[in-house]
Formats: sequence, C-alpha cells, structure tokens
Amino acid sequence: MAKDIKISLLLDFYGSMLTEKQRRIVEYYYNDDLSLSEIAENEGITRQGVRDFVKRAEGQLLEMERKLGLARKFREMMDGFQKIEEAADRIREYNRHYIYAREIDESAKQILEITQKLCE
Repeated sequence: MAKDIKISLLLDFYGSMLTEKQRRIVEYYYNDDLSLSEIAENEGITRQGVRDFVKRAEGQLLEMERKLGLARKFREMMDGFQKIEEAADRIREYNRHYIYAREIDESAKQILEITQKLCE
C-alpha cells in the first residue's frame, strides 16, 4: 500500500471526525511511518485488520474533503498569501528605487506583517 502524503494533511483537518482507534492507526501509519505489521502488533489486531482500518479511514477523509474542501481552501489561501507577500515586496522594492513615498512603504510593510501573522 503506497503512502499518500495527502492523507496525512487530511488527517490534520478531519482527524477528529474519525474514531479514536481509526485516528490512532492512521497516525501510526502516515505520521509515525509504522508498517502494517508493527501497528497490528501494537494494537493487538491482524495486519489485514490494520489495512482495513487505514483504507476505511482514507475513504472517510477523502469524502470529507470532497464535501467540505477545507484542505483545498487552506492551500489556496496559503498560495494567495504568498502572492500577496511577493507583490508587497515588489511594491516596496519599486518604491525604494524610484519614488520613495513613506506611506507606500508603510502600507506595504503592514501588508507583509498581516500576511505573515495570518500564516503562523
């Protein structure tokens, strides 16, 4: 079973909507990089049982993302913040080299500070 990094991200968004056991097993598999056999031994279930838990949880996480789209919206928001930061940097740089207006520099600086705070 190939590990999909997307599932680890979806676990961050929707993990609390899984059962405690599902969440724990998926975290072992994706975040702690344990094998199905290692998880089976830790949980006292069969390797096939672990695989079934992981596949069921993957399906639930993907379905939640399909319905809610929180991870997609988060990625889009982070991409947007990066573009805003790049634009503010270009404005400050242009301002420094060509016209220097303190108000423009302060506004661009404020934009950068706000986007950095929102990305924390």
